[in-house]
Amino acid sequence: MRQSTGSEVPRSPRVAILYCPACRWVARAAWMSQEILTTFGSALGEVALVPAGRGVFQVWLDGECLHDRAAAGGFPETKPIKQMIRDRIDPGRDLGHSEG
Repeated sequence: MRQSTGSEVPRSPRVAILYCPACRWVARAAWMSQEILTTFGSALGEVALVPAGRGVFQVWLDGECLHDRAAAGGFPETKPIKQMIRDRIDPGRDLGHSEG
């Protein structure tokens, strides 16, 4: 068992991007995670890429589904995803060009 060094990153807030590997959506999931990390950085505890079932592409924040490709009829845009994350973890944050 590994000893704690006291420098572990908190796991919350946690963004999970579930994607279908058979559909070859890993690049899209990685790009979305990069966009989220670039915007929120250390304000997040974790951004995880999670292989999932056929046709799945979902974005979750702390157990809440922000976007489901099947239900929405398409892939998410980064702007509304960033706004939803911001509204839940840091409502006062200015998102610059992603605002409005």
